Amino acid sequence: LKKLGIWELENNSSKKTMVNNFSQDEAVELCYEHVNGSCIKTPYSPGPRVILYAVLGLGAILAVFGNSLVIVAILHFKQLHTPTNFLIASLACADFLVGVTVMPFSTVRSVESCWYFGESYCKLHTCFDASFCFASLFHLCCISIDRYIAVTDPLTYPTKFTVSVSAICIVLCWFFSVTYSFSIFYTGANEEGIEELVVALTCVGGCQAPLNQNWVLLCFLLFFLPTVAMVFIYGKIFLVAKHQARKIESTGSQVQSSSESYKERVARRERKAAKTLGIAVAAFLISWLPYIIDAVIDAYMNFITPPYVYEILVWCVYYNSAMNPLIYAFFYPWFRKAIKLT
Repeated sequence: LKKLGIWELENNSSKKTMVNNFSQDEAVELCYEHVNGSCIKTPYSPGPRVILYAVLGLGAILAVFGNSLVIVAILHFKQLHTPTNFLIASLACADFLVGVTVMPFSTVRSVESCWYFGESYCKLHTCFDASFCFASLFHLCCISIDRYIAVTDPLTYPTKFTVSVSAICIVLCWFFSVTYSFSIFYTGANEEGIEELVVALTCVGGCQAPLNQNWVLLCFLLFFLPTVAMVFIYGKIFLVAKHQARKIESTGSQVQSSSESYKERVARRERKAAKTLGIAVAAFLISWLPYIIDAVIDAYMNFITPPYVYEILVWCVYYNSAMNPLIYAFFYPWFRKAIKLT
């Protein structure tokens, strides 16, 4: 019932009365059979139910164990203690927490169409969801800045983007994402102006946290501005990389000094790292853009998205937390080697 809109409430005006009075219609199944005001349950048949649990559960397992490997590999091996890798480890921590605190409970909610974990954890679950997802976005933005400096000025990069700078970025990413998310949902600011809709949607066994138009617009801007910045930065990175590749190719037959050869090796390594992280950013955008666009449309069009479409978009976002370790495994030799040694 999380995304039931005004249009559906109007077309089913007797729904809540029916639930409260425990309709005798055998086709109606409730989340809590003997609780007044229970939400209506729309369960899947056994076959699709097993498939959904397997697919969604696999996403949670990949997010937990894949990101655990990234964190352990970077923190355990001193050779991997670089500013970029610390940012990657913190990003993996956000994705790991999505796999632990969000995805298992969302799996049950999506398959059973009911929330069985209490009202308190419902609010906490929503805060975790928003916090860790925004943390991922802010980390990716910081990583794009790190890669830009590394590619455009590889020799002086170690003195510009140090471990201390990386630590400051990590602290700020977590502080702003957690503060923003918890302040919205624990103060009730998200419900201002849509109280009637919230009351209409509230039932025992539901876990909805609708955002009013102002907060949806702010969320969109918080997503849109870093996204535009990342796209612009990676565009600049690949232009510089292309220029460097042409320059190396044109001077390849000439005798070069050892310092120039070293600069080329460093530049090539940084370009390869930037390419891998650019793929991670692209995967993030593909996963997130449909959900963000739908959220804005929903807020201004009286929540017209069907529940099953909303669930698909949400799980595209969740699955992004499981994708990054796979990207690192395919494109980072150091990650594959670290996994084998671990």
